[in-house]
Amino acid sequence: MNKPFNDVFLKACRKEETPYVPVWYMRQAGRYQPEYRKLRREHSFFEMSENPEICVEITRLPVEQLGVDAAILFADIMTPVKHLGIDVAIFPGIGPMITNPIRTEADIHRLGELDPVAHIPTVLEAVRILNQQLSVPLIGFAGGPFTLASYMIEGQSSKNHHKTKGLMYAHPKAWQVLMEKLADMTLTYLKAQIRAGAHAVKVFDSWVGSLSDVDFRTYVAPTMRVIFDELQKMGVPTIYFGIGAGHLLAEWNKLPVSVIGLDWRTSIRSVRAQGINKVLQGNMDPSLLLGPWELIEERAKQVLDQGMERAGYIFNLGHGIFPEVQVDVLKKLTHFVHQYTTIPEVWG
Repeated sequence: MNKPFNDVFLKACRKEETPYVPVWYMRQAGRYQPEYRKLRREHSFFEMSENPEICVEITRLPVEQLGVDAAILFADIMTPVKHLGIDVAIFPGIGPMITNPIRTEADIHRLGELDPVAHIPTVLEAVRILNQQLSVPLIGFAGGPFTLASYMIEGQSSKNHHKTKGLMYAHPKAWQVLMEKLADMTLTYLKAQIRAGAHAVKVFDSWVGSLSDVDFRTYVAPTMRVIFDELQKMGVPTIYFGIGAGHLLAEWNKLPVSVIGLDWRTSIRSVRAQGINKVLQGNMDPSLLLGPWELIEERAKQVLDQGMERAGYIFNLGHGIFPEVQVDVLKKLTHFVHQYTTIPEVWG
């Protein structure tokens, strides 16, 4: 018999009353798990993420191990990009590497379109299986157009995004074409995940924090508005997250997105003091997970106390779990979050 469905995460996304603060972790399906590392030694990343059986196992494992309130699909933001005609591989410790980066406007016009049925049937099959097996909501996800554009233009992760911004500034019409193509791909990808059974979707815009608020508003916000406007019609919660993007939150607050994910640099209290009225997710520094338990507990309390000052809060880290983190520490933290936030006087 299937376990009762735990919808606490979805309730928090909608600012509904919850019995405790829900918790899940970015990159909870990944390199810190011995089971994942064993599989990774035997398969390439895309072989793992596009094999339904392996994808389901890796996605489900942290839910069973840690007791988290949501699962996130095991995939990568580059999963759909390679079907546009981009030659990409993912290397351990390095990340995505592209051998045919975008260099001209003609390269942009040559990009193909994502066909979910033809290109990602195994990903969607994994979503359908997970929808039947999980007792918590499944989060689907995609990369943000600016972040995807940066990888596609730079050819790999970049510290300064000079080539990307150079194209954006010098060739705004070509940039707009690229944004439109990536918005179409992102929507096609996320809508397919939702139709297959994803209960919520998240846009990871890892590098968008490298933009000023003026540049975000000018070159990226119109694209994000189109994406979240369309996703809103699908009737599932949406989440937006980026690194070092505290200066962009006022702009994000204008978007039709359900939840804003925070990194560890910005306190929850200071965000709400700006008038940000979205549901917030975050934002303990993941490096703390290497510290002593007493410090982890103290900092978790600080984050939780701020999060619970208003309705609509989800506990998470301020970035993804990294390989050195121990499974037992995450399990203990998850239990602590649930236990601490169900004490009536804490809510009072």
